[in-house]
Amino acid sequence: MPPRKLDPEKLRAALDGQLVALDSPPYDGPASALPDALVAAVLAAYDRGLRPERDAARLAVRYLLDKLAAAAPGRTVEVRVPPYAAVQAIEGPRHTRGTPPNVVEMDGRTWLELALGRLTWDEAVAKGAVSASGSRADLSPYLPL
Repeated sequence: MPPRKLDPEKLRAALDGQLVALDSPPYDGPASALPDALVAAVLAAYDRGLRPERDAARLAVRYLLDKLAAAAPGRTVEVRVPPYAAVQAIEGPRHTRGTPPNVVEMDGRTWLELALGRLTWDEAVAKGAVSASGSRADLSPYLPL
């Protein structure tokens, strides 16, 4: 499944909203770099001890989840980052109904840090920041993105 196409206008609005909250000037870079700039702005909010703007966090999480789904296509593991988004990824046996046997769940900050390599899978699991169930629910071979 190809990644969802994120609306550039929504990305820019979310990024500019996050930058305003950080007392930074609006984004003036290329449209192609909007998703990465948004992820950086959301992480900057976390790094400053602030809660990121909801739309900014949602779109940053979704962007990186889509990158995971593109890098590890399949439907064996469901990766959930409530309340923002979820994707199915990783090749293997597919589930068709009910709760999938392989589920990974974490908060937005943990996902962003894992996806970018600021946190390793083992560190996240050891500190209880990730809930992973099922024999295929180890994302370490796919991280960082």
